[in-house]
Amino acid sequence: MNKLIIHPLPVTYDNWLELLTTPASERPFYKKDGVLLHIGQVKAIFIGIPHDEVEYYNQLYDYVHSNGLILLSDLLLNNSMDLAQIKSNQKITEISNNQQLSIKQFVALLDQENLLPSLENFLINRQIKEALIKMIELYLRNEKGGLASKEFISVLNDVIGWIFHHLNHHLKKANPEEGMPAFLWYGNYRESHQYLLYFLIELGCDLVTFTPAGNDVLAITALDRVKTFVHIFPETGVPMPFPLEKSMQTTTVAYRASKEIENILNYEGTVFYKPWQLRDYAPKAITLKTTYDELFIVSREKAMIRPYFEVENRTVKIPALFAKINGVTSNRREYWNRLHGLILQENTCLVKSLPFSPGTNNDFRFHYRKSLDNDGLLNPEKMTGAHYWKYNHLPSGLQKGLASAIRNICATPKLKPRNSEKEDDVKVYLFNQAMQIPEFILKMLQKFDYSQNVPKLIVFNNQLNGSLTRPDAALMLLLNQLGVDLVIYNPAGHNDIEKYIDKGAFVSHWLEDVVFEQELKEPSALKKVIFQGFLKILRRD
Repeated sequence: MNKLIIHPLPVTYDNWLELLTTPASERPFYKKDGVLLHIGQVKAIFIGIPHDEVEYYNQLYDYVHSNGLILLSDLLLNNSMDLAQIKSNQKITEISNNQQLSIKQFVALLDQENLLPSLENFLINRQIKEALIKMIELYLRNEKGGLASKEFISVLNDVIGWIFHHLNHHLKKANPEEGMPAFLWYGNYRESHQYLLYFLIELGCDLVTFTPAGNDVLAITALDRVKTFVHIFPETGVPMPFPLEKSMQTTTVAYRASKEIENILNYEGTVFYKPWQLRDYAPKAITLKTTYDELFIVSREKAMIRPYFEVENRTVKIPALFAKINGVTSNRREYWNRLHGLILQENTCLVKSLPFSPGTNNDFRFHYRKSLDNDGLLNPEKMTGAHYWKYNHLPSGLQKGLASAIRNICATPKLKPRNSEKEDDVKVYLFNQAMQIPEFILKMLQKFDYSQNVPKLIVFNNQLNGSLTRPDAALMLLLNQLGVDLVIYNPAGHNDIEKYIDKGAFVSHWLEDVVFEQELKEPSALKKVIFQGFLKILRRD
C-alpha cells in the first residue's frame, strides 16, 4: 500500500460515536485495491450548547476518557518550535520567495530540513506530505501574501511545532489499515488551530469539534462543508474549562423543560410578536442542516421558535428547510404519514405536476443593469420603482422583501452555469425568472407572517408528472431566500434539483428503498379532517 484514499462517512447525530469507535476495517468504504487503501473518516461539528449543560460537559469528559478521543484545545497547544526549526523554516521561506518554488517543492524542502516527522510507516509519511500540501493550498486560497508572508510563516511555525511536540507520538502509532487517531477539538481557537485541524483531516484522522461559543473552528473549509456533519445546539455560552472530572449534578426532565421555555421567552428579548408586526422587515433565510428525522420536527415549529431566528436592523432571519428526500423508507406507512404531515400543514403548496414555474425567455439584461447600485449589486428601490416590476399590487412590505431576496440570490448565485454562461449571465437569468413568480406562490407569500408558521413548498417528483426545470430551480432559490420551507420528494432517487443548484445549498437524505414511478398517495378525507381539527386545537380556534 502506497496511497491512501479517504472517504467521508455518512455521519448523523445518532451514529457518529459508534462509527468513530468502529475499527477501520469494519467501516464503510474500507478496501484494499492494489496499491490503494480506502478508509472511512468521521468528521462532525457540534456548535453551541444544549439546554442540559451539565450533561454536555459530562459527555465531553467521557468522549476523551472513555471513548479514547485525543483532546486538542487552545490551552493544550502552545508554541513550542525550537530555535533551530524556526531558523530552518525561515531559510526555506526565503528560498521559496527567491526561486518561486511550487508548493510541492516547498514541502519537499521542509522534509529535507527535517521539519516534518519521519515515521516507520511509509503510508503515513507520504500522507503527511500530501496533507501539508493541501493545507498550504487551502491557506493560499483563503489568505493573501503567499508563502513569504509573515502571516503564513507564523501559521506554518505553529502547525509544525504542534506536530512535533504534541502529535508526533500519536502519529507514530497510526496505522491506516487498523485505525487512524481520533481527535476532539474543544473551545475557542486561533487561525493556526484551524489549519492544524485541516491538516489532520487531510491526513485521514477522525475529527469532532465542540465550540460552545457558537463559532465554527472548521469555517475555513466552507467548500467542503457538504461532506461534514454539522449539529447546532439551541444555546451558546462562554466555554468552560475542559472538565477534569465528571460532575455529580443531575438535571431533571422538568428542569430541562423549564430551561427550554426560559430560552424561548428570552430569545433576543422577545419571542411573542403581534400579528404582522414584522411585515415591513426584509426576510433573510438561514438554511437549517437537519437529519431526516429532525426535518419533520422542525417543520412543525413556528419561525420564532426555531433556532437562530433573529430580528435586527429591519431584517428578520428565518431558519428554513431546503431538503431533498431520495427513495422511500422500508416502513411505507411511516413514509406516507410523514409526507401527509407536511402537506397538510397550514399555508403549504403541494406540486404534483412539473414544471411549476412558467419561466421566461425575455431578455431583462438592460433592466438588470439599470437596477444595479454603485457596489455592483441590485438596488431594491430601483427594482420596485421600475416599470417592469409586476408586483405593485402586493403589500409594500412584501415587495421590499421580494426585492431584497432577488438582490441576495443574484449577489451570490447558487444556480449552476449552463453551457458557456459566465457568472453575470447566471445573475441576469435569476433576475429574469424572479419576475415570473406564479400566482399560487404569490398567494402563499402574502399569507406569510414572518414570525409565525413557515410556508412550505412540497415537490413530489415521480418521473410520471413531468420534469423539474431550471426555472423551477431558480424560483426555489428565491423562495429559500425568503424563508420558505422547501422539500423535494424523489422516490426513484434520480437527479433533479442537483442538475441546477449547488449541492451545498440543500440537504440530501437517502432512504432505504428506491421505487420507480411511485404514485403519490394523498391523505384521505378522514385524515384531512382529523389533522385540521388537530391544528384548530393547537391554535385554540
